[in-house]
Amino acid sequence: MAKLIKNGTIVTATDHYQGDILIEDGLITGIGLNLSREGAEIVDVTGKYVFPGGIDPHTHLDMPFGGTVTADDFETGTIAAAFGGTTTVIDFCLTNKGKPLSQSVQTWHQKAEGKAVIDYSFHLMIAEINDEVLAELPSMIHDEGITSLKVFMAYKNVFQADDGTLYRTLLEAKKHGALVMVHAENGDVIEYLIKEALEAGQTDPIYHALTRPSLIEGEATGRAAKLTALANSQLYVVHVTCEEAVQQITEARNRGVDIWGETCPQYLMLDQSYLEKPDFEGAKYVWSPPLRPKFHQDVLWNALKTGQLQTVGSDQCSFNFNGQKDLGLGDFSKIPNGGPCIEDRFSILFSEGVGKGRITLNQFVDIVSTRSAKLFGLFPKKGTIAVGGDADIVIFDPNAKRTISAETHHMNVDYNPFEGIEITGEPVTVLSRGAYVIRDKQFVGEAGNGQFIKRGTYVSFSSQVTQPKKETVQGGTPYV
Repeated sequence: MAKLIKNGTIVTATDHYQGDILIEDGLITGIGLNLSREGAEIVDVTGKYVFPGGIDPHTHLDMPFGGTVTADDFETGTIAAAFGGTTTVIDFCLTNKGKPLSQSVQTWHQKAEGKAVIDYSFHLMIAEINDEVLAELPSMIHDEGITSLKVFMAYKNVFQADDGTLYRTLLEAKKHGALVMVHAENGDVIEYLIKEALEAGQTDPIYHALTRPSLIEGEATGRAAKLTALANSQLYVVHVTCEEAVQQITEARNRGVDIWGETCPQYLMLDQSYLEKPDFEGAKYVWSPPLRPKFHQDVLWNALKTGQLQTVGSDQCSFNFNGQKDLGLGDFSKIPNGGPCIEDRFSILFSEGVGKGRITLNQFVDIVSTRSAKLFGLFPKKGTIAVGGDADIVIFDPNAKRTISAETHHMNVDYNPFEGIEITGEPVTVLSRGAYVIRDKQFVGEAGNGQFIKRGTYVSFSSQVTQPKKETVQGGTPYV
């Protein structure tokens, strides 16, 4: 059934204006004033913002880690995402050395099929580069539409790849138009610092942060940026937490390196002191890179405002406090890394960013949706409100107030890291390809309605790139 969203304030990354939106067959087919369409359902959104659906570029759903599996799978995780205003997630597909990439991709398809309530895609982890991987990569990128490749510089003996693997991945990405992503920490040094701490009897959660200092994140970020410059390739640094990493990204961008940065709501809102909570409660806040001393928060907000960081992902990686996080009781290195943030990403960025004057309304849309759509080959079908685009729509009440709590969230986990924080603004109704997923704050979607999205290849949008690629097209490559 056609829908006509009327009387709202439409907000994109570049404009905001009063208007109506006509939705037919899952697509936006008209935008204007006083639109009419016989037989269409009228959705009056007077007093509300109408945003493009959020795109979360960084999730870990149904992911094995540290002897357990994340508490949220593709059903519970995408339901929570939808409640939070997100209509597309890009999840990380882990791979195994010596096994075909296609085998891992098939495993991730099996995790998601029949469960996701919103659209989804995958990033592909690269743990090694050999003849088999090189032979498979073109098909993964061009046929499977998985156009982003993740390399870990940390988690030694688990995920960590060496610099040679990172460099060769950058070369292949340049060749095939993929975007390389890095978890930038120096895993070799971290391993030494963890061993030293445990030998000294330092086992509490706070030592997770103290053995992963911000200097180590800055060093790895700078190293990855230099390798990217050497390869004349493109890089996206995930979950940036600190001043040192922001400085490295900014300096590289100023030199013309095609590099982008993401931060997460937890680094904007929480600080290292949370890991010092008594009775092992600090374990709730163990993720990597760790929370930093509070002054880094202002650095991150300023980097978003000035464009040196461009996106906010949730890094959703939920583990229950009871039965999962407590695997590290008496040994901080065994605490499963990660936290539940997928549901609150959108509203926190609005409340703490727009509401407190740190970013503009248009910057909010760019950070929470549009920029990720462009970087990851989803634009213009997703990430904006435009005729011909998917009708992924968030109807948002900018004045609603709520207190974040595990008692009311929809994630399948027994705590919320933002417990007790009051925010202003929340999604009321969320549509994915024109179908209600959330209606008047109630879930009305259906498991399996989410579709896997084959994404277009990377297109550079950085005006600072000194030699833009010949195939660059302003506006992005629509997904296929």
